[in-house]
Amino acid sequence: MKNIYLYGFMGCGKSTIGKQLAKKLSRRFIDLDEYIVKTEGKSIPAIFAESGEGYFRELESQTIEELSAQKNIVIATGGGAMVSLKNIKAAKIGGSLIYLSVPFEVCYDRIKNSGNRPNANKEKSKVEELYNSRAPIYNQHADLVIDADCSPLICVTRIMGRMAIDS
Repeated sequence: MKNIYLYGFMGCGKSTIGKQLAKKLSRRFIDLDEYIVKTEGKSIPAIFAESGEGYFRELESQTIEELSAQKNIVIATGGGAMVSLKNIKAAKIGGSLIYLSVPFEVCYDRIKNSGNRPNANKEKSKVEELYNSRAPIYNQHADLVIDADCSPLICVTRIMGRMAIDS
């Protein structure tokens, strides 16, 4: 049974949708950011501040590679994880990539006051530049693109209706 990787920009609903999808499919759910925080014993802002974004991205890559060897997991990645070709290739080995597409303004409204997202603490125009730079990459590598500007339950229904999920 293939893993399912949910990805998209910060605030698109990866974790919320992932938890519900995993429950519906009777699969284990892993939030990649939470997994890294737990294994490192530090928050993401602390990792960024102490070791830099490059170090954090390497942790993401190592974790995706580790998880790709496992089966039957729904994984919510961080917003930047699936812009790396290395991560995309590792995830595709044993998984399907689902891009949760949400307009920038919706994402921004959800993340603008978040202290846990270092890239969200920039001025709005910089966050929008990041969104615009990632969107084409997200689209290019998706096995499935889901319009996720809806309730999590509707999104889960859309995913299950559009994807042949081995169970």
